[in-house]
Amino acid sequence: MDAQTYNTALADLRTVRDQIKKARAALVKQEADRDKRIVQLASHEKATAQRIAPAAGLSVADVVALVPALAPDSLAANAPQPPPPRAPQAAVESAQPLPKHTAAAPVPTASDHSAPPPVPAEVTALEQSAAPEAPRELPSIPADSTGDAWFAHASGLASTRPNFTQQARSTVFLDTATGVLVHRNQTHHLDLANRSAADLLTAVFHTVPEGVERIYITAGDPWHRDTGRYPYLRDAVAAWLNAPTPGWRTDTGRGRDRMAGHFVHARNPVGRYQRETGEQHVEIRSVGEWFDVDGDDPATVRDAFVLLWQALRRHWSDAVVMGSPSQTGRDLWTRTIPQRGQYSDGFPVLSEELRGLLHATAGQGRNELITPPRLPDQLPQLVEYDRTFAYAKHTWKSPVGTPRRITARTFAAWSEKEQMRALYGCGHWQVRVTVPDTWNHIGLLPAPAPGDRAWHYPAGPGTTFTTWAGGPEIHTALTNPIQPWKIEILDGILWDDGKPLDDWAKKLKETWTNLSAQAHFQGDAQQARAAHLASRAVRSVLLYGIGAFAQRPRMVTGTTPRTLERDVPPDAEIIGFDDELITWQKPTGFARDPNAHPEWAAAIWSGARAALLTQRHRDDNTYAGALHTPPGTVVAFRTDALYLTQPHDWPHHHQPGDYLLRGHLTGPVTAPTTEEELLTLRDAGRGALTAEREA
Repeated sequence: MDAQTYNTALADLRTVRDQIKKARAALVKQEADRDKRIVQLASHEKATAQRIAPAAGLSVADVVALVPALAPDSLAANAPQPPPPRAPQAAVESAQPLPKHTAAAPVPTASDHSAPPPVPAEVTALEQSAAPEAPRELPSIPADSTGDAWFAHASGLASTRPNFTQQARSTVFLDTATGVLVHRNQTHHLDLANRSAADLLTAVFHTVPEGVERIYITAGDPWHRDTGRYPYLRDAVAAWLNAPTPGWRTDTGRGRDRMAGHFVHARNPVGRYQRETGEQHVEIRSVGEWFDVDGDDPATVRDAFVLLWQALRRHWSDAVVMGSPSQTGRDLWTRTIPQRGQYSDGFPVLSEELRGLLHATAGQGRNELITPPRLPDQLPQLVEYDRTFAYAKHTWKSPVGTPRRITARTFAAWSEKEQMRALYGCGHWQVRVTVPDTWNHIGLLPAPAPGDRAWHYPAGPGTTFTTWAGGPEIHTALTNPIQPWKIEILDGILWDDGKPLDDWAKKLKETWTNLSAQAHFQGDAQQARAAHLASRAVRSVLLYGIGAFAQRPRMVTGTTPRTLERDVPPDAEIIGFDDELITWQKPTGFARDPNAHPEWAAAIWSGARAALLTQRHRDDNTYAGALHTPPGTVVAFRTDALYLTQPHDWPHHHQPGDYLLRGHLTGPVTAPTTEEELLTLRDAGRGALTAEREA
């Protein structure tokens, strides 16, 4: 084969690659539609997996995996019974002061680094045939001294109080649907032509010649203008960001702000540009990072940011609203690091190994949709409860100090009191979990599911699985108001209790309270709306500030001309392409980030997930949460929201963590089977509740 033939064949191969990507996108949609139809068919009283399987082109096992209730009687009869409870070792039965309606549960431990009990061969074969994708396996701490070496801090890396003043950036607010631009107290009308990045930059800098460093898009989503040309939304966004911008190039970062390159996100991307000549830098961002805009004009959005800045200044004299809530949150937190006392020299960062373990084993919010046949096809109603400013309730205690490894043997050797103190403390535990044989409610603990960072919540009676979970969730599983679960400690990480986030969170909560009050009592409708948006922005500062502590492994995004495809890094994943450019991304591991504290994010997320299940209201002497609802009435969880088939009289005192009634849709309501259907019903329920209150 000569060089010309080789190059021609490469071009043909790229064409086939593009066609395959589009075909796969179409196939994914068709498979989702097929699965939805199978679930619908399963609601028929005489439905059988043997009848549905050939119609769907699947095996009986595949159909049963989608709808377990369709398992043939012969398989169900041969299914193994859950093993009897193991005797607790070394006096590790837990007993602790509990609410009157709860009971203590045994907390047996396993021998150090022991393997799960053997599974009968026929069960293994059945599981393999019924599950097209095996759950991912969570990592463990190495058994030898290698694992013990993880329990240290990264050398020379700690969060310290900044010794510089953050600089504000000149900002404009632009509605790309109408062309309305607000700069300080002036309003302009721009001709944005085709709404490309180049058109926006040209129009804005022609109107504001003295220079702008940040352009917030309030409406119009210009990066979605060519979605019909691409199989994925992300591809359209990448193409918009990377289209030619004469006179500009992709920003490479500067000074203390090392943010560089475009950030490809399906809904809230960030475009970073730099003059080809000169030092002028500008970002194009979406205000969707901060709050949801519901038809608000750029002037109202501008007022919201002004109110946010003024409110933050009451607590931080040097507060600056940065480009994103996460940047703002972490910057404000560093300015609460104590100047005296134990941590005046900073909060040390964990070893990279422990950070990696937490990244892999500590999920974020609970997102779960419960579908038929676990629920009826027609729901009597759909009620939405949202935990107000939820994460702010779980920042009062966080892990600090050098972590300690707590092996199964160590835990078993402790007294009952020491075990309970550890489980109440700041810890992250590897556990073997067994669901009670008579359990008939929702799952309590997250387990790894197929897919990158995917989690599910097993609830089947007798189910056993191994996972990692935080102390609040372990405690909830042991003391829940229905029936204690069996928990075996396999390994664990334990820290001292501290308050590194308490001052920061209290100031943000006070800021949120003040802005919420302004929104309620403000007589001017526009200023009331601006105050409401500002209060939502404070929520985002705390929410995404906590997420920023988690410090995901860094992902670098880049572009390469199609003519230079051989220059794409060999370990990169191609995430988009057009006729001219290939967009790719590649992981680069953990950066030496002095503010990386995934242990704080993990503890807060665990507490928030546990509070979705049960939360005590001391002043009202009552409880709220999913476990305080009848079995079969929970429809979905979405981070800090709970969807039910009946309302509950739970207290709401406008305090962080309180359950707020957000939506109420009277039935009958067709049970949602996809996230899109749930969100459609959510919006309808919120609208119905608003109309009811205004009537």
